[in-house]
Amino acid sequence: MKLLTWELDRPQRADSAGEDKRAKVTAYLLDWQEGEQERKRPAVVICPGGGYHRLSPREGEPVAMEYLAMGYHAFVLWYTVAPGRFPQGLLELASLVAHIRDHGEEWGVDPEKIVVSGFSAGGHLACSLGVFWNREFVYGPIGRRAQEIRPDGMILCYPVISSGEYCHPGSFENLLGEESGDEDKRSLVSLERQAGAHTPKTFLWHTATDDTVPVQNSLLFAQALVANGVNVEFHLFPHGGHGLSLARVDTSRGEESLVEPGCQCWIRLAWEWMKNL
Repeated sequence: MKLLTWELDRPQRADSAGEDKRAKVTAYLLDWQEGEQERKRPAVVICPGGGYHRLSPREGEPVAMEYLAMGYHAFVLWYTVAPGRFPQGLLELASLVAHIRDHGEEWGVDPEKIVVSGFSAGGHLACSLGVFWNREFVYGPIGRRAQEIRPDGMILCYPVISSGEYCHPGSFENLLGEESGDEDKRSLVSLERQAGAHTPKTFLWHTATDDTVPVQNSLLFAQALVANGVNVEFHLFPHGGHGLSLARVDTSRGEESLVEPGCQCWIRLAWEWMKNL
């Protein structure tokens, strides 16, 4: 395995100390195996959650290791959070997807099998690229064409989706800042309203007992995808709280509530889904 790290060109807002921060990427690239020099692998871009005010390490490297074991390259995007505002994180994700395509030959990435995956607010970010990839306000500022930033699929894990009745208020306050009360802006980032036939195929999972980001977020998005004829696989688990990651002891930070054996199969289900990209 080859490990690469770099900072994205687009800077974040300066923090209180005046230091100019940048979003970062950690790339986990599988080595070439003997006799497979021409083989290209799918890639998964992982966006950890954290309510757009922090980023959860439990939803970064441990998940990347699982995708590596499946035979996929993995990229973890440590994107801009508050005080950065929409669409800064989205532009960073779009830039990264295009950058991976640029380096497809060098890294052995199949340019038609780049999947974005996100957890909670990171799910909102990944999903934002899925619904906005063909909008000029995303590809224009980074000097790209729409097809260069288009994800080929989405894996959304207990995602923040809706800014309406079932919203997670803190995520939208952090995402929009002083504009969080603007109805037009809130409508724009309520992603069930933005889904269309252009949205890539989607794997989606949630738990019925999530008391932080209500399951209605995923239900609304799944319904919108079906209405638009988009291929969607949706798994609704009966038990489990929010922020499960892999739902195992090693991603639980010692909290029993983050261990849910009934949800641990989601990563295997995602693997099966990825085979049909």
